[in-house]
Parts: sequence; C-alpha cells; structure tokens
Amino acid sequence: MLTLYVIKSCDTCRKARKALDDRGLAYRLHDLREDGLSAGLLEELLERAALLTLLNKRSTTWRNLSDSQKASNGDGEIRTLLLTHPTLIKRPVLDTGEEIRVGYRDGDYDDL
Repeated sequence: MLTLYVIKSCDTCRKARKALDDRGLAYRLHDLREDGLSAGLLEELLERAALLTLLNKRSTTWRNLSDSQKASNGDGEIRTLLLTHPTLIKRPVLDTGEEIRVGYRDGDYDDL
C-alpha cells in the first residue's frame, strides 16, 4: 500500500491527496506534525531518497532557524534538524513501496 507523508494544512499535500483519491488509489496518510517523525522512519526514507532532497530550504521552518542551524552541513546535523523539526521535510513524500517521490506537481502520480 502507498504511504503519503504530509502536513495536513499544506496546499501541495492536499493536491497530492486529491490526485490519489481521483485515481482511486488506496493509501495510508501519515501527518508529520501529528504522527511525528522517528529516527527509524527517517532512516527508511533516506535509504531511498537523498538527504538534501528531503530538506526543504524554502519552508517557513527553515527561514525561522538560526544562522548557525542553517549552516549545518554534516549529515548528522541535518538529520538532527529533520528529527527536531519534521516540517523541514519537503512535502508530500509518497512511498510507493518501490520508490520515494518527494514533492508534487500536477501529473506526478499519473503513472501509478
């Protein structure tokens, strides 16, 4: 089954959910704010998606970080930031079971 990682208030996440619903695809919804992000889940995602692909430097959360936090460039430091602030993950993240798709634009799920 597909798993869609979202923040429920995110407009792009809503579009992704609608795209899956319109195609009649079953999926499990995981809200990163409500359901959280564990170290284990982050590692599962990172097995199939690059760390910098998951990091959303355009988010409000990123803009609110201190300059020293933004200067973090080690993988461990970035992982810690993502675990501390799950809203730093670019959304939505779709786990198809075979691949991870980060972000959404119209038509991205047409091949599912």
